[in-house]
Amino acid sequence: MPRLLLMLLALSALSLFIEAAPAQQGGVRRCTMVDGSTLYTDKDCADLGAVPRLPDTRDLGVARLNLYRGGCSRTLSDLVYQITSAINAEDVNRLAGVYEWSGASNASAHRTLNRLEAIVKRPLVDIIAVRPAPPPLLDEDGRIVDYNSDGYYPRTSVRQRPIGLRLEQTLANGSTPSRTVFGLRRHYNCFWITF
Repeated sequence: MPRLLLMLLALSALSLFIEAAPAQQGGVRRCTMVDGSTLYTDKDCADLGAVPRLPDTRDLGVARLNLYRGGCSRTLSDLVYQITSAINAEDVNRLAGVYEWSGASNASAHRTLNRLEAIVKRPLVDIIAVRPAPPPLLDEDGRIVDYNSDGYYPRTSVRQRPIGLRLEQTLANGSTPSRTVFGLRRHYNCFWITF
Protein backbone atom coordinates (compact mmCIF):
# COMPACT_ATOMS: atom_id res chain seq x y z
CA MET A 1 0.00 0.00 0.00
CA PRO A 2 2.73 2.56 0.83
CA ARG A 3 4.38 1.84 -2.50
CA LEU A 4 1.16 2.61 -4.40
CA LEU A 5 0.76 5.83 -2.44
CA LEU A 6 4.33 6.88 -3.30
CA MET A 7 3.72 6.18 -7.00
CA LEU A 8 0.52 8.26 -6.95
CA LEU A 9 2.31 11.13 -5.23
CA ALA A 10 5.15 10.95 -7.75
CA LEU A 11 2.72 10.97 -10.69
CA SER A 12 0.78 13.92 -9.30
CA ALA A 13 4.02 15.84 -8.70
CA LEU A 14 5.10 15.09 -12.27
CA SER A 15 1.79 16.31 -13.68
CA LEU A 16 2.10 19.53 -11.65
CA PHE A 17 5.62 20.03 -13.01
CA ILE A 18 4.47 19.54 -16.59
CA GLU A 19 1.59 21.99 -16.15
CA ALA A 20 3.87 24.55 -14.52
CA ALA A 21 6.50 24.37 -17.29
CA PRO A 22 6.61 27.73 -19.04
CA ALA A 23 5.24 27.94 -22.53
CA GLN A 24 7.55 29.19 -25.23
CA GLN A 25 7.71 32.95 -25.07
CA GLY A 26 5.66 34.82 -27.61
CA GLY A 27 6.67 38.36 -28.37
CA VAL A 28 7.95 39.74 -31.62
CA ARG A 29 10.22 37.60 -33.78
CA ARG A 30 12.32 38.72 -36.72
CA CYS A 31 12.17 36.20 -39.54
CA THR A 32 14.06 36.09 -42.82
CA MET A 33 11.95 34.93 -45.75
CA VAL A 34 13.22 32.79 -48.65
CA ASP A 35 13.62 35.86 -50.87
CA GLY A 36 15.76 37.57 -48.19
CA SER A 37 13.10 39.99 -47.00
CA THR A 38 12.51 40.56 -43.30
CA LEU A 39 9.22 39.84 -41.57
CA TYR A 40 8.30 40.75 -37.99
CA THR A 41 5.69 38.45 -36.49
CA ASP A 42 4.42 36.91 -33.28
CA LYS A 43 4.23 33.45 -34.92
CA ASP A 44 7.01 30.90 -35.32
CA CYS A 45 9.19 31.66 -38.35
CA ALA A 46 8.99 28.04 -39.53
CA ASP A 47 5.18 28.30 -39.76
CA LEU A 48 5.63 31.09 -42.32
CA GLY A 49 8.31 29.32 -44.37
CA ALA A 50 11.06 31.53 -42.95
CA VAL A 51 14.05 31.18 -40.64
CA PRO A 52 14.76 33.12 -37.44
CA ARG A 53 17.41 35.81 -37.64
CA LEU A 54 18.86 35.41 -34.16
CA PRO A 55 20.75 32.31 -33.12
CA ASP A 56 18.66 29.85 -31.14
CA THR A 57 20.06 29.77 -27.61
CA ARG A 58 17.42 27.65 -25.92
CA ASP A 59 19.60 24.53 -26.14
CA LEU A 60 22.97 25.76 -24.93
CA GLY A 61 25.73 23.26 -25.46
CA VAL A 62 28.60 23.00 -23.02
CA ALA A 63 31.09 23.59 -25.80
CA ARG A 64 29.44 26.91 -26.69
CA LEU A 65 29.50 28.18 -23.10
CA ASN A 66 33.29 27.89 -22.89
CA LEU A 67 34.07 29.56 -26.19
CA TYR A 68 37.82 29.45 -26.11
CA ARG A 69 40.63 28.89 -23.73
CA GLY A 70 40.53 32.59 -22.80
CA GLY A 71 36.76 32.48 -22.27
CA CYS A 72 36.02 35.62 -24.27
CA SER A 73 34.39 36.39 -27.61
CA ARG A 74 37.13 36.29 -30.23
CA THR A 75 34.73 36.98 -33.11
CA LEU A 76 31.84 39.36 -33.51
CA SER A 77 29.43 36.47 -34.12
CA ASP A 78 30.46 34.92 -30.78
CA LEU A 79 29.79 38.25 -29.06
CA VAL A 80 26.34 38.46 -30.67
CA TYR A 81 25.67 34.90 -29.54
CA GLN A 82 26.68 35.71 -25.95
CA ILE A 83 24.48 38.82 -25.88
CA THR A 84 21.54 36.90 -27.34
CA SER A 85 21.87 34.03 -24.89
CA ALA A 86 22.21 36.42 -21.93
CA ILE A 87 19.03 38.26 -22.88
CA ASN A 88 17.09 35.08 -23.64
CA ALA A 89 18.10 33.67 -20.24
CA GLU A 90 17.50 37.06 -18.56
CA ASP A 91 20.98 36.67 -17.04
CA VAL A 92 22.52 40.05 -16.24
CA ASN A 93 25.73 38.38 -15.06
CA ARG A 94 26.28 36.77 -18.45
CA LEU A 95 25.71 40.09 -20.20
CA ALA A 96 28.05 41.80 -17.73
CA GLY A 97 30.64 39.16 -18.64
CA VAL A 98 30.99 40.63 -22.15
CA TYR A 99 31.07 44.25 -20.95
CA GLU A 100 34.37 46.16 -20.87
CA TRP A 101 34.70 47.15 -17.20
CA SER A 102 38.26 48.51 -17.21
CA GLY A 103 38.50 51.99 -15.74
CA ALA A 104 34.96 51.97 -14.30
CA SER A 105 34.47 53.48 -10.86
CA ASN A 106 32.15 51.88 -8.31
CA ALA A 107 29.39 54.40 -9.00
CA SER A 108 29.58 54.06 -12.79
CA ALA A 109 29.76 50.25 -12.52
CA HIS A 110 26.59 50.29 -10.41
CA ARG A 111 24.77 52.48 -12.98
CA THR A 112 26.00 50.29 -15.84
CA LEU A 113 24.84 47.12 -14.10
CA ASN A 114 21.39 48.65 -13.59
CA ARG A 115 21.23 49.49 -17.32
CA LEU A 116 22.32 45.97 -18.26
CA GLU A 117 19.70 44.50 -15.93
CA ALA A 118 16.99 46.57 -17.65
CA ILE A 119 18.23 45.32 -21.05
CA VAL A 120 18.04 41.61 -20.15
CA LYS A 121 14.45 42.05 -18.95
CA ARG A 122 13.24 43.16 -22.42
CA PRO A 123 12.52 40.65 -25.23
CA LEU A 124 15.13 40.71 -27.99
CA VAL A 125 14.07 41.18 -31.62
CA ASP A 126 17.39 41.71 -33.41
CA ILE A 127 21.04 42.71 -33.07
CA ILE A 128 22.37 44.88 -35.89
CA ALA A 129 25.97 45.92 -36.55
CA VAL A 130 26.49 49.70 -36.57
CA ARG A 131 29.02 50.87 -39.15
CA PRO A 132 30.57 54.33 -39.47
CA ALA A 133 29.19 56.72 -42.08
CA PRO A 134 31.24 56.74 -45.28
CA PRO A 135 33.53 59.74 -45.66
CA PRO A 136 32.19 62.54 -47.89
CA LEU A 137 33.37 62.86 -51.48
CA LEU A 138 35.49 65.99 -52.00
CA ASP A 139 36.45 67.83 -55.18
CA GLU A 140 39.85 69.40 -55.91
CA ASP A 141 39.00 72.49 -53.84
CA GLY A 142 37.97 70.45 -50.78
CA ARG A 143 34.22 71.03 -51.16
CA ILE A 144 31.74 68.22 -50.66
CA VAL A 145 30.48 66.87 -53.98
CA ASP A 146 26.84 65.80 -54.29
CA TYR A 147 26.63 63.22 -57.05
CA ASN A 148 23.01 62.51 -56.18
CA SER A 149 21.61 65.46 -58.16
CA ASP A 150 20.63 63.07 -60.97
CA GLY A 151 19.20 60.43 -58.61
CA TYR A 152 22.22 58.16 -58.87
CA TYR A 153 24.04 57.40 -55.66
CA PRO A 154 27.33 55.53 -56.06
CA ARG A 155 27.84 52.79 -53.53
CA THR A 156 31.20 51.91 -52.08
CA SER A 157 32.31 48.30 -52.29
CA VAL A 158 34.47 48.58 -49.18
CA ARG A 159 32.71 47.28 -46.08
CA GLN A 160 33.75 49.16 -43.00
CA ARG A 161 34.22 47.38 -39.69
CA PRO A 162 31.39 47.74 -37.18
CA ILE A 163 31.84 50.30 -34.44
CA GLY A 164 28.85 49.18 -32.39
CA LEU A 165 25.88 46.86 -31.98
CA ARG A 166 22.27 48.06 -31.94
CA LEU A 167 19.83 45.96 -29.96
CA GLU A 168 16.25 46.10 -31.19
CA GLN A 169 13.94 45.04 -28.37
CA THR A 170 10.40 45.51 -27.19
CA LEU A 171 9.24 46.66 -23.81
CA ALA A 172 7.40 44.27 -21.50
CA ASN A 173 4.10 44.85 -23.33
CA GLY A 174 5.61 43.14 -26.40
CA SER A 175 4.83 45.89 -28.90
CA THR A 176 6.56 49.14 -27.86
CA PRO A 177 10.01 49.25 -29.53
CA SER A 178 13.15 49.87 -27.53
CA ARG A 179 16.64 50.46 -28.91
CA THR A 180 20.03 50.25 -27.21
CA VAL A 181 23.36 50.96 -28.89
CA PHE A 182 26.52 49.37 -27.51
CA GLY A 183 29.95 50.50 -28.55
CA LEU A 184 32.46 47.84 -29.55
CA ARG A 185 35.93 47.62 -28.11
CA ARG A 186 38.64 45.13 -28.97
CA HIS A 187 40.86 44.40 -26.00
CA TYR A 188 43.19 41.44 -25.40
CA ASN A 189 42.15 40.05 -28.81
CA CYS A 190 38.52 39.86 -27.64
CA PHE A 191 35.37 41.83 -28.46
CA TRP A 192 33.67 43.71 -25.61
CA ILE A 193 30.64 45.97 -25.42
CA THR A 194 30.55 49.46 -23.86
CA PHE A 195 28.06 52.29 -23.44
